Amino acid sequence: MSRKISLPPAFAAPSRRGFLAGASALGATLFLPKNLRAADYPTAAVNTTGLAVTDTEATIGILHSVTGTMAISETGSVQAEKLAVEQINAQGGVLGRKIKVVQEDGASDWPTFAEKAKKLLVDDKVCSVMGCWTSASRKAVLPVFEQYNGILYYPTFYEGLEQSHNVFYDGQEATQQIIAGLDWVTKTKGARSFYLLGSDYIWPRTSNKIARKHIEDKLGLEVVGEEYYPLGHTQFNSVINKIKLKKPDVIYAIVVGGSNVAFYKQLKAAGIDLTKEKPLLLTISVTEDEIRGIGGENIEGAYACMKYFQSLKNPNNEAFVKAFKAMWGQDMVIGDVTQAAYLGPWLWKAAVEKAGSFDVEKVIAASPGIELTTAPEGYVKIHENHHLWSKTRVGRALADGQYDVVWETPDLVEPNPFPAGYQ
Repeated sequence: MSRKISLPPAFAAPSRRGFLAGASALGATLFLPKNLRAADYPTAAVNTTGLAVTDTEATIGILHSVTGTMAISETGSVQAEKLAVEQINAQGGVLGRKIKVVQEDGASDWPTFAEKAKKLLVDDKVCSVMGCWTSASRKAVLPVFEQYNGILYYPTFYEGLEQSHNVFYDGQEATQQIIAGLDWVTKTKGARSFYLLGSDYIWPRTSNKIARKHIEDKLGLEVVGEEYYPLGHTQFNSVINKIKLKKPDVIYAIVVGGSNVAFYKQLKAAGIDLTKEKPLLLTISVTEDEIRGIGGENIEGAYACMKYFQSLKNPNNEAFVKAFKAMWGQDMVIGDVTQAAYLGPWLWKAAVEKAGSFDVEKVIAASPGIELTTAPEGYVKIHENHHLWSKTRVGRALADGQYDVVWETPDLVEPNPFPAGYQ
């Protein structure tokens, strides 16, 4: 763990180093001059381990589900990563080389993720991979990245309790999202009882384990129910009836993917009006991407705890939203994971240019301390534990499919993937 450092405000007047950090719109902290020429970085010198790097191109992989139940969540990640690649290439690429993308479909199937990860690393010899969404998919590919020494930039908020030499976690871990959100709802809303609900795989189960420990052991409050359903499940009337009988103050929902569409529609059909906050619903899994399928009218009044919402008011985000919509359509929306996915290619570019090499070990070693002053969420920095310092925010869902940001931490929250007492 590194010591906690004082970080500058995202838009403060920069020092000379800060000027280099913010020199390119929607770019990363630059440790070398702009407009780097490939001729100054001979391929034989910057690629000593046989990666897919030529004098003109450097190849990376994108590995997400664009089919199956998780496509509703992961398509935005693919779009954001391709936007970042296009912008980086427009600036001259990485060490003077344009980024080439090889894309594979994990198809919402964890063995497929592992198979495609091996293909990208062994056959395509990519320099890095932007990929996965669920913790199940990340756990499936983790042994592959560690065996073949690849780099994965993982964009999703997750349960923590993991730290890998080969992974950079661009979303938030439990202490930054789960614990912060539960503290907010108890202090701000006076919540005393909770019903935990999730999809049936590692992230919701582990997250709710952490949530239960925090609710019962740290806050001295009550969990009145806990239920899990398979990915793709669409029949929630039984659990909704249980919730109505138990009358919890908070429904703590970690339902993922396409199941969200059925859950929130059935919740409304059962007469639970989330705008009345009786019960209040707090989710850590529904971003603007999922609301496109759910319909804003079916989730209006729910709260979400994340680090990013499309409605954030800052120059970085306004430029990002404009560029994203220009590339993918004016009707597109941007959620927390989509924004975190956008950071991946920029973090990799910054690390490569700091290291002066595409070699995996050199890129990994150069990464701690890299900062993005131009991230849409504001300012982030890579911790020594490969997670990001970031702010935590709470948004309230509106009928138009956006969130109104009602709270945020005053400072960046230090990532702590192994919190004492929660394991």
